[in-house]
Amino acid sequence: MQNSEEEKFRARRLEITDKGKGFIELLQQLSVCDSVSDKEFEDRFGEIESLGDDHVICVIEDEISGKIIATGSVFIEKKFLRNCGKVGHVEDVVVDSSARGKQLGKKVINFLTDHARCVGCYKVILDCSVENKVFYEKCGFKQKEVQMAMYFV
Repeated sequence: MQNSEEEKFRARRLEITDKGKGFIELLQQLSVCDSVSDKEFEDRFGEIESLGDDHVICVIEDEISGKIIATGSVFIEKKFLRNCGKVGHVEDVVVDSSARGKQLGKKVINFLTDHARCVGCYKVILDCSVENKVFYEKCGFKQKEVQMAMYFV
């Protein structure tokens, strides 16, 4: 049973066809995300794809429904610190409300942190709400410092 569950919920990179599988609607469960036209999606997808391994969006598709039910992204910051080291920044992690409790968030985080490790990052960081702190601790993250933000819109 465990193997079939793992196959049913396989983490992979975002594909151009995922817009039609509810990707944008899933992001709307996380934050403000207005409707995105097909052209806007294709343009942004191309932009992100051109960055190669420096910006990866992970998705999990429910093979039965054909819907994207989990996602997250990681982008790689190239630094001068730490001998020109790299840091992975995890963003936009969300699991569909109907699919929570199936370890899909952990699967997304593992996919993203494995990618960051493979491209040579010395650490991975993220910001999260207080409510999500325990989840990220279960994924191996530790609270460090304080998050600050300045919004322009």
